[in-house]
Amino acid sequence: MPLTRRHLLATSAAAAAAGVALAGAARAQSYGQRVAVTSDEGRAVANSVLPGEITGQIASLRGVTYVGPREAETTLYEFFDFNCPYCRKAAADVIALHAADPALRIGLVQNPILSPQSAQAAKVALAVQRKLGSEAAWAFYGQLLGKPGKIDGPGALAAGTALGIAGPDLETIADSDEVREALKSQMRIAADLGLYATPSYVLGNAGILGHPGARAMAKMIAATRRCDRLAC
Repeated sequence: MPLTRRHLLATSAAAAAAGVALAGAARAQSYGQRVAVTSDEGRAVANSVLPGEITGQIASLRGVTYVGPREAETTLYEFFDFNCPYCRKAAADVIALHAADPALRIGLVQNPILSPQSAQAAKVALAVQRKLGSEAAWAFYGQLLGKPGKIDGPGALAAGTALGIAGPDLETIADSDEVREALKSQMRIAADLGLYATPSYVLGNAGILGHPGARAMAKMIAATRRCDRLAC
């Protein structure tokens, strides 16, 4: 039976995504305060030093949306869920970071752990990336996380078609084996790195749980450039 906007990427996709997250739980990293850093509100930010053999795999993941120079010295990876309320504030700050720091490379990695609707939206985002590239997928990220309310498959499809992709074409790509495997691999990396909160980040060899705020993130990026730590 062909997919419809209402039934796009139903429970089997969500179950598979959940299975990936659970499979990686046993290998998850332990988070605490490996480096003493605080959020914009002065709260301690959970962080950990991550194994290079896993973080080194992020760059080879398919379907990651990148902005910023390919040859950048520093890359910030955000692992996010379209239905995470904290990801809305984080998206605004990440977009502002991109505008303020042209030397920074940012990679957006899907980690839809909160709901089946999140998995649906993630697969549509990956379809936009596959069809139109990172520039369009970056705009899609900002558009969806810039509006209130739950984000599901039909809503994501509407945003994708507004970018100029025919609805049936977008649905076909979103439900393709390529997109399904890309989503599974991105979630597997998140699970292996212990990124069980959204949003979370990988910066250099550090994992950061939760969103510390734009000013705190800028300080961590500057410190990583100076001494390869979240704080020098």
